[in-house]
Amino acid sequence: MLPECQPQPEPECRVLSIQSHVVRGFVGNKSAAFPLQVLGFEVDLVNSVQFSNHTGYEHWKGQTMTAGELQTLYEGLKLNDVTRYDYVLTGYTRDTSFLDKVMEIIQELRRQNPKLVYVCDPVMGDKRNGDGYMYVPENLLPVYKGKVVPLADIITPNQYEAEILAGKKMNTEKEAIEVMDVLHAMGPDTVVITSSDLPSALGDNYLVTLGSQRKVIAGGLRVTERIRMEIPKVDAVFVGTGDLFAAMLLAWTHQHPNNLKIACEKTVSALQHIVTRTISNAKALAGVGKKPSAAQLELRVVQSKEQIENPEIIIHATTI
Repeated sequence: MLPECQPQPEPECRVLSIQSHVVRGFVGNKSAAFPLQVLGFEVDLVNSVQFSNHTGYEHWKGQTMTAGELQTLYEGLKLNDVTRYDYVLTGYTRDTSFLDKVMEIIQELRRQNPKLVYVCDPVMGDKRNGDGYMYVPENLLPVYKGKVVPLADIITPNQYEAEILAGKKMNTEKEAIEVMDVLHAMGPDTVVITSSDLPSALGDNYLVTLGSQRKVIAGGLRVTERIRMEIPKVDAVFVGTGDLFAAMLLAWTHQHPNNLKIACEKTVSALQHIVTRTISNAKALAGVGKKPSAAQLELRVVQSKEQIENPEIIIHATTI
């Protein structure tokens, strides 16, 4: 009689995503969960805030989770022994005690799984008309510098966030590389500056994305791969694109752990498909000559499922 074969469980990759949530629209966890799920990840969500909609609307209502409430949720997971994660993804938060608690949890999760990868979008501010400004309390910056970035494996700041974390301005590609090297020295092996106003050879209508990844190749040699991408500007203000970027970068660096160029090309190309689709639909909804509203500019994430799963590479990276 043949021995009975033990059925093998399906492999899974599980992400704990701690971000904001909105009832209507796509920011935070609403923006991150769908792409990760269609790309095959199990996603467990902690909603740091729950709002009716994002704060770019004229009105919004909702609640904010406290550090104590986060601890209660985490204790529930621990009691059921369901706290083994492959990735943690974090985004927008306004509270230092909440951020401190998230770092405690990540350290505990990493003791359980030393291979856990922490992807951090250090959402703090942006540039407007050339000037940087913070839209979170300034006391979050030392927490990010002292606790968050040193724990992270992958970070996705915009230009302003990269500059305030590194304590250096970047007006040229050389200065941008210096900023990324400072951020590497703080901890993360992968740094992607999602958007910058560095000069583009293609003209003023392009944003520049820069990436840098430290890795060990055959023979134990440590090298740094650096890439640059030129992205066409779109004449609209979108909310949730950074959350979407970080989630898709997590997915594609998982698929291509030693090829930042391909991971960024797939991430940026998928995002560009979504943004292009969104602005086209928003203009159709608004009507000729009218400016689309915040509601009309909600990202067309679900409708872009095919481009998320199998992005056509429309924006190529160059090695620098």
